[in-house]
Amino acid sequence: MADAQSMSERFSSSPFIPASASVGAVMRTVLYALVPGIVLYALLFGWGVIVNILLASISSLAFELVMLVVRGRPLRRYLFDGSALVTAVLLALALPPLVAWWIPVAGAFVAIVAAKHLYGGLGYNAFNPAMAGYAVLLISFPREMSIWAEPLALAEHPLSLAQTLVFSLAHQLPDALSFDALTSATPLDYLRTQVGLGRSVRDSVGAPIFGHVAGLGMEWVNAGYLLGGVWLIYRKVISWHIPVAVLASLACISGIGFVLDPQVYASPLLHLFGGASMLGAFFIATDPITASTTPWGRIIYGAGIGVLIFSIRAWGGYPDGVAFAVLVMGLTVPLVDQYTVPRAFGARARHGDG
Repeated sequence: MADAQSMSERFSSSPFIPASASVGAVMRTVLYALVPGIVLYALLFGWGVIVNILLASISSLAFELVMLVVRGRPLRRYLFDGSALVTAVLLALALPPLVAWWIPVAGAFVAIVAAKHLYGGLGYNAFNPAMAGYAVLLISFPREMSIWAEPLALAEHPLSLAQTLVFSLAHQLPDALSFDALTSATPLDYLRTQVGLGRSVRDSVGAPIFGHVAGLGMEWVNAGYLLGGVWLIYRKVISWHIPVAVLASLACISGIGFVLDPQVYASPLLHLFGGASMLGAFFIATDPITASTTPWGRIIYGAGIGVLIFSIRAWGGYPDGVAFAVLVMGLTVPLVDQYTVPRAFGARARHGDG
């Protein structure tokens, strides 16, 4: 018996590498990493982002439940793995803080039902569900998706949590308070409009909505996402390749434009800390299902996203462009991965491979 036991210990079966974290553990870590950005968002722009997160989360879990039942999948295993909740939070963070209740609900439907389950569920989706939902909303309801809440530092009558809920559910504001008094253009949208009118970037950045770097309030929200993203890299939940490639390529191409014509192109700091740059680089582009999986593939994929973000912002029809950049580069992932597969250890290089 002792010999048998020693033999079993000596020749225990592979694998000998500890198993990676479960889906639920990874999703919880991502949600924890989003907390600094969410808290700063709520503090600087009001309760609207919290209401959107609640509506998107409840809707996403409800749609997830329905689809799991329809598809005959085990509820306990898939409903509480955190994937639907992460999708809901990322979608909510991409929405304007003050929107009607049906906007996050419709976005959750597209993200969970169409972009996730109709492709086969988690692990089989061809597109990032949150960005697919956001893109459909942006194209279908451009007016609702282009009206953003004014930073609280500029707001004369900020809404309470109860007033925000009433507005979202019933589209009613307190007496003598107009919707225009609560909203304003984003810095990126404002710059795009001013440049289109023939005014220079340098003259435009003096407007009150611009803070010290990239927009009053939003620069701190992006700093919160940056902090959470670095923590994800430290925890080895994501690798550094995609975020670094996204931000480096965005900084390089925007820097070239800024040097060539600072009257038309904004500075790299404004691009990096404005809009959804940090959220996109660390939390959206790094989606393990739709992003590239090889080391060089991740760099190419991330660099392409950074270039597309700048291109859409500078010459496209939308002021930000993170969602479309991620979706477009997602289409290239199979090809990129095919040509960037690392050589197997010990394998000889083919003639011409170097």
